[in-house]
This record gives sequence, structure tokens and C-alpha cells, in this order.
Amino acid sequence: MPDILFIKTSSLGDVIHHMPALTEARRQRPQARFSWVVEEAFAPLVRVHPAVAAVIPIASRRWRGALAAPSTWREITGFARAVRARCYDEVIDTQGLLRSAVVARLAHGRRHGYDASSIREPAAAWFYDIKHRVPRGLHAITRNRMLTGLALGYVPDGSTDFGLSRHEIQTMSAAPYGILLHATARAEKEWPEAAWIALGHVLTARGGSLLLPWGTEAEHARSKRIAAEVANARVPERQPLDRMAALIAGASFVIGVDTGLIHLAAALGVPLVAIFTASEPGLTGPMGSGPIAVVGGKHRQPSVADVVEAFEQLT
Repeated sequence: MPDILFIKTSSLGDVIHHMPALTEARRQRPQARFSWVVEEAFAPLVRVHPAVAAVIPIASRRWRGALAAPSTWREITGFARAVRARCYDEVIDTQGLLRSAVVARLAHGRRHGYDASSIREPAAAWFYDIKHRVPRGLHAITRNRMLTGLALGYVPDGSTDFGLSRHEIQTMSAAPYGILLHATARAEKEWPEAAWIALGHVLTARGGSLLLPWGTEAEHARSKRIAAEVANARVPERQPLDRMAALIAGASFVIGVDTGLIHLAAALGVPLVAIFTASEPGLTGPMGSGPIAVVGGKHRQPSVADVVEAFEQLT
């Protein structure tokens, strides 16, 4: 049985964008065993994918903040041991960064990755045994599928399938609800707080509740400020990623800025309006089987009216 190791550690959107490559690889190589190295925060979501036999969590984000601690180096040693515990037939780094290429080098097996012209950090290509050229101007999902197909010897075809079941994941709720995703790690991707409040007022007339998830204390404070101005809005407890996936799967709709959770909504087929302000949707925009509307774009902030119009067309 072929043994395959994927390396795609972060961010959340990147991890979700790799899932169609895994789904297709399983279809093309049904006898293979698939393992995945991923950042520890995203491991609960990766474990939900039915093709994953083993998840190897990495804590590079946490380790960077405590490199002097002996416990950090014990964890790093334990991670290296876990990566080297099996001999893989193929090791595929679809991240294409120096840090992910180093992980690939740790693993036993034939190492595949992008060639130097195909990635933002060309030095990463030094660590691979086999280097593949994949055009950089393609959507991230297409690039992941192409690299995986080149490494495993098939040509990607068919529709994008994330391998996730909305029905199996969703949280059951007696009343309908929508989700507003205002939080993002990059300030330039944010949509104004006043715009979220104005949008909430429009959505209130449609009935149902609005949930305002959060991840950091600053995001929690913003959620509470928005909820205080919108009659049917509430702020849920902070959720681990697998429970957040269940919450999104059960939603009637999601409206959110360019953050990993909108890609999760798209992957689950939840009706989605994605608000872009600082990045190019053609390269990293949401894709999925459900209704999706994208408003705004790089250096083009949409108005509340734009979002409302997209939402009305969606529903």
C-alpha cells in the first residue's frame, strides 16, 4: 500500500485549499495511505477529512515565541521523531516555503515540491528531490491539485471536491441563524465596524439570529460592540476549529471578510458572501459547490449596498 505524506501547515485558508487535492488523490490512488503535517490549531479540522489516516501536528507558531524553553526543544524533537517514524513512498510539500521544505527534508521518502520559479521562496526548492513547475498565476486550489497530480502520476480533472460533508458536520439548531465573520488577522482585510452594524440592521428584518464569532480579545470586543447595536445578534463562546466547522455547517448563510473561515463555509457548501478589500479573489477567493458571491477586491472596498445586493441575489 503506497504511503503518502502531505505537508501543508498553515494558514487555515491554505489548509482548506489543499483538501481538494487530497480528495482527488484518494480517488486516483484508493489503496494509498495519506498522512498530513499541519499546524496544531488546524489539526481538528484535518482529522475530519475521511481520506486522512494520520495527522502529525506541528506547533511552529507557538515554538517561535518560546525558542529558549527546554520544553519547546523537547516538543520539536518529538515532532521530528513523529515525522521520521514511517518511510513514505512520496512526500509532497504543497506549502512551498522554507519552513515546510525543512519538514519535507526531515521525512523519509522521495520529496516533491514546486520548482524555484513556482514559489515565493525559491530556496525551498533546494530541499526537494523532484521539483515540479506549476504556474504561479493559478488559483491556490488548482496549484495544489496540479502539484499533487504531478507527484503521484495523474492529471487532475473533475470538479472541486473538498471531501467534507455539511450534513455530517453541522450543529443541529431549532432556529435558523446566519454568521457574520468580521475577524481577520490582517487589518487591511477588515471591513468597517459601522458597515457591519448597518448590514446587521438590514439582516434583522429577515428574522433569525446573527452570530458574531471571534478568536482574539480584540475581536471579542468588536463582536460585542456590533452585537450591542443589532437586535438579533449574539456573541457565541470561543470555539475550537472542529466545533466552529459544525457551527458554520449549520448556518443558513455566512457573510465574511477574506479569512480562513469563509473558505471553510465555501468548502461546506454554505451560501456565502465574501468581502474582499486587500487581496485578489482570482488567486485565493472562495470556491465550492454552494452559492458564492464575491464583492470588492484588491484596493476596492465594497459598500453596505454592494453586500446587501449580493446577499439578496444569493438567497
